[in-house]
Amino acid sequence: MAKRSLLNTGIIVKILGLLLVFESLLMLTGLPVALYYNESLFPVTISSIITFVTGVLFFLLTLKNPDKNIGKREGFLIVTAAWLTISLFGALPYLFSKAIPGFTDAFFETISGFTTTGASILNEIETLPHNILYWRAMTHWIGGMGIIVLSVAILPFLGIGGMQLFVAEMPGITPDKLHPRITGTAKRFWGIYVLLTVVEVLLLWAGEMNFFDALCHAFATMATGGFSTKNNSITGFSPYSQYIIIIFMFLAGTNFTLHYFALHGQLKKVSKNEEFRAYFNITLVIALILTAGLVIFMHKEIEVAFRDALFTVVSILTTTGFVTADYILWPSYLWMLVFALMFLGGMAGSTGGGVKIIRHILLIKNSWTELKRSIHPNAVIPVKYGKKNVNRQIIFNVMAFFLIYILFFSIGTFTMALLGLDFETSIGASIASLGNIGPGIGGVGPVENYSFIPAPGKWMLSFLMLIGRLELFTVLVIFSPSFWRR
Repeated sequence: MAKRSLLNTGIIVKILGLLLVFESLLMLTGLPVALYYNESLFPVTISSIITFVTGVLFFLLTLKNPDKNIGKREGFLIVTAAWLTISLFGALPYLFSKAIPGFTDAFFETISGFTTTGASILNEIETLPHNILYWRAMTHWIGGMGIIVLSVAILPFLGIGGMQLFVAEMPGITPDKLHPRITGTAKRFWGIYVLLTVVEVLLLWAGEMNFFDALCHAFATMATGGFSTKNNSITGFSPYSQYIIIIFMFLAGTNFTLHYFALHGQLKKVSKNEEFRAYFNITLVIALILTAGLVIFMHKEIEVAFRDALFTVVSILTTTGFVTADYILWPSYLWMLVFALMFLGGMAGSTGGGVKIIRHILLIKNSWTELKRSIHPNAVIPVKYGKKNVNRQIIFNVMAFFLIYILFFSIGTFTMALLGLDFETSIGASIASLGNIGPGIGGVGPVENYSFIPAPGKWMLSFLMLIGRLELFTVLVIFSPSFWRR
């Protein structure tokens, strides 16, 4: 019989405690918002106190634990448990404010925020207190870059190495390291993230948005989340604001390593990047096709058609989920293109969700290579990416990822259908949750929400959001019996 190896549970509990303390401090940043708008301080304060006390207790319970080693198994467990834990406690402000009275709905809204999905159960967003809307946007912003990556930057102060957490947070194809130490890479990523957020806030504030709306929409944009402070998302804002959001959604869906190169004047590394070129070309080509369709068949003005088409393409491709047009009302051959984009996703190393462009590139290249091998069976034909041979193990990883992705999309669709949802709504809700997109098709289209989904369906979709955000393997490996063996 296989022996079971001991987990370093002490370090897992300690890091969860640290994350809860950090989350409680983030909750307190909503106090100035509540004071400014003369709103009750109780929901934010009591939520922060409960979260802080629990975090401190977790930390103190393991204070005497001498083992600070994080293995791969601990890394996977910490990441998965962290997303669940911060979502559980992150639901408290909704519950104490009675903005969302039910636990299932509150948890759904919170994990949708932290996973940057943007699927909402709220019908009257504009009636919510400003401090709750702020917290809702904050869950996006923290989840966007990854609360674990931020933790990697501060763990060395506790004498804890963070490499395993970084690998677990970004499994498979990871962004290039920008610094010899992983903490240096994490800090640079966060520096770029904060810089882009600040710039977007200022640009949106320069338009017709007030500072609060500019801040919340910048948080949601850079996280590729999609929670808006308005019932009709971005529809009511000016073309200026819509174009600003388009630009920053596109930047958020770009590998942050390329942002680092661009800020250091190494633009050739950006322009020569194969994944970036594919990302740019897909965006432009699909947007032009949709523009032509909207002009010819719906008789829209060229500028309006182009803006709606480009906004929709960038929003869905980057998995942000903001809306300026109800694409379900477009001719079916146009919105089917939008639906196809839901299976792509942004670039690897971005805040976008989905399968990621690079995986599709490798799948297509491998298929083409296999076709060549069938003609020349004795030839050695490697798969190349960026003029370099791709290790076969990476190809196998990508193929396995895509197969499992489609499997869970199918399981989600079947589950939704069992709960009584129609076929379009079932596939729309499943891919929008698994891909962390938010709006789908059918009953969860761009002007609808998820409030009508039965409670079991919301828990199923929450699970899809979680595994989609953590790129499947991080969560699913925990359910493997071999994970728990020595």
